[in-house]
Amino acid sequence: MRASRGVSVVYDSVGRDTFADSLDYLQPKGLMVSFGQSSGPVAPLDIGVLAREGSLSLTRPTLFTYIAQRDELQTAAAELFEQVAGGRIRVRINQRFPLRDAARAHEVLEARRTTGSTILLP
Repeated sequence: MRASRGVSVVYDSVGRDTFADSLDYLQPKGLMVSFGQSSGPVAPLDIGVLAREGSLSLTRPTLFTYIAQRDELQTAAAELFEQVAGGRIRVRINQRFPLRDAARAHEVLEARRTTGSTILLP
């Protein structure tokens, strides 16, 4: 069992390449939220490791589960836009492309040469 150090929650959007390390960063009774797999899918897991490493919890949420009903979607959207309007969430638009350069925008995105949001302008 791991020491009482570590963090209470890890949010892992990378997947295969960081999964094991993310679990290792947790304190006993910690929670790992695995929500992406940009490096590839995570290998099958012996869930006994969660017990051995300190009663860890693991979840794999998807947005669509949380907004499956129209009222859930509207509530979530309203809360998000309230946070943006209040300045608590900042939307970073770091790339802008004219619509005529959409193919170039896709190339840059696919090459992972972007940060923040990328938008196409008319």
